[in-house]
Amino acid sequence: MISDNTIVIRPPSEANSFLLPVTIGCSHNACAFCSTFYDFKFGVRTIEEIEHDIDAVAARYGRNVSRVFLENGDALIAPQEILAATLKHLKLRFPNLERVGTYSTPKAALLKTPGELKKLHELGLTIAYLGVETGDEALLKKINKGATRAQIVEAGRKLKQAGITTSVTVILGLAGQEGSERHAVATGKILTEIDPDFAGALTLMFMEGTALHKDYLAGRFKLISPFHSLVELKLIIENSSFTDCFFTANHASNYLPIKARLPQQKAELLALIEIVLAKKDMSMLRPEYIRAL
Repeated sequence: MISDNTIVIRPPSEANSFLLPVTIGCSHNACAFCSTFYDFKFGVRTIEEIEHDIDAVAARYGRNVSRVFLENGDALIAPQEILAATLKHLKLRFPNLERVGTYSTPKAALLKTPGELKKLHELGLTIAYLGVETGDEALLKKINKGATRAQIVEAGRKLKQAGITTSVTVILGLAGQEGSERHAVATGKILTEIDPDFAGALTLMFMEGTALHKDYLAGRFKLISPFHSLVELKLIIENSSFTDCFFTANHASNYLPIKARLPQQKAELLALIEIVLAKKDMSMLRPEYIRAL
């Protein structure tokens, strides 16, 4: 069985899902801004362990479970046979199952063949959450993302082409003050190339022990201001073009919670940001004390 001290993470949209551990930790576990899994050695659980958890939940809540989220940091990187068996058992044990999601690193999506991804979708994998972070090639290298810009675009497109709904995240403030504009413009452009179904902008909050936090403490990284984060958000939206994307910046880390359908509400969204930037009234922003990772 999985250790009791394993950390639980999930996207906000999976708050009501059955959280099913398939992997332990993150296979990359080296991003300069994230220390979530520093204390965990990456591993893949056995199908027996996974099915045991499924059966235990099904015995009590079987017909009430409609959503499942496969944990932890990038469950998609698990071997194809583990994922396929997991999805089959979920479908068997939860008759009202409507959706199964997972985190995916770019590497995880790239390691799967188009046929494998399509098969997982056919078996019930409906949505994948891909961390893009930035479209700036130099910044991707600096934060040790473990993937190039081209690889991230390829990963996102592969997921979409397999029929898997694709939700991506980017991080405001990730470049600090010096590289802010370049980061924002490049991020808008990479979102255009991926053209995801969902896109979410988070705002950087330091995690202790990370390389980025150490740079901040040493004075090598200068954090942008709350209003500067809105300038970045505006640049990202201005430089992006979507077919049909639900765009949000309503994570607990964000200063100005927003959500909009793009491109339909692009002008409206930009106008709202411009009003807030013009007034520079801190009372219009989320207070610092209630922001969270």
